[in-house]
Amino acid sequence: MRKIPGFIVFGLLALVATGPCAQAEDIWPARPIRFIVAAAPGSAGDAVCRVIAQKLGERLGQQFVIDNRPAAGGTIAVEAVARAAPDGYTVGLVSTSTLVIAPLFNAKLGYDPAKDFTPISLIGSSPYVLAVYPGVPADSVGALVALAKSKPGRLNNASFGTTSLGYLAGLLFAHRAGIEVNQVSYRSSAQAVLDTVSGRIDMQFSTLAPAVPLIRQGSLRGLAVTGGARIALLPEVPTLAEAGLPGFDVAVWFGLAAPAGTPPTVVARLNHEMSDLLAAADIRAVLMQQGMVAEPGPPSALRMRVTDDLQKWRDTVAQLGIRPE
Repeated sequence: MRKIPGFIVFGLLALVATGPCAQAEDIWPARPIRFIVAAAPGSAGDAVCRVIAQKLGERLGQQFVIDNRPAAGGTIAVEAVARAAPDGYTVGLVSTSTLVIAPLFNAKLGYDPAKDFTPISLIGSSPYVLAVYPGVPADSVGALVALAKSKPGRLNNASFGTTSLGYLAGLLFAHRAGIEVNQVSYRSSAQAVLDTVSGRIDMQFSTLAPAVPLIRQGSLRGLAVTGGARIALLPEVPTLAEAGLPGFDVAVWFGLAAPAGTPPTVVARLNHEMSDLLAAADIRAVLMQQGMVAEPGPPSALRMRVTDDLQKWRDTVAQLGIRPE
């Protein structure tokens, strides 16, 4: 047998020493992963993210540490995701609000929704519910439209801010229905709901989590949901399309993304785990409790949703005559 030269033996030993076994600490994930959440602690979005973080941590053997940054409509959180190192140790919650609506209204935004992120997976989507104070003499969308036409500008519609998707849903509804309502802006959706329940406000396009219990107990009257299909939480409430506004489809979606340049192997693993989670009955139930329908899919589905919605809402904003900043 030929004797192997010493320098070759040394090289082989060095290769083994620096190979996969020796570099186990570098196999992803080797340390906790930061999960930046553009939602306040205790909110519906935060509750969903904590469940997902726990389940992903169990599957991957590393903790997902929640980092709540709800200020500025979530844009500060999403910018932090965009600016993080693309090493697989930072992911973040993204949504229609932060990747579609915010770019339309803020030309000085610190991130580009198309270039600064690596999509991982859609999480789910949730429509709004058109709800009215029970004292309003309208038990259907048609009756509400007729009432609004009988006294133009006298019905008050509550909205969260003047650049939210819920605000745009209210404007689009008024435009499509041919009515004029008084838009009242609130700094929080919770206060808007309270004022609708008290009768200080006539109507509101509310997120589902706070509105559904109030509708069930009769403190609010649900007339329609804004998505393309009815939702299991309110099966008796029709869509706006069913109620006379064909094609009306407004829902806020949520997704998981990482900084641009995140390794494809990391993205593929996270998407695989997310797809399994979102197909599980217990996770789908948790999302539905928050008014969200699970939407598992490949990273390309999230990228396409961003692209399509940017075009859709850019056209809608122009149609409504709204001038972005």
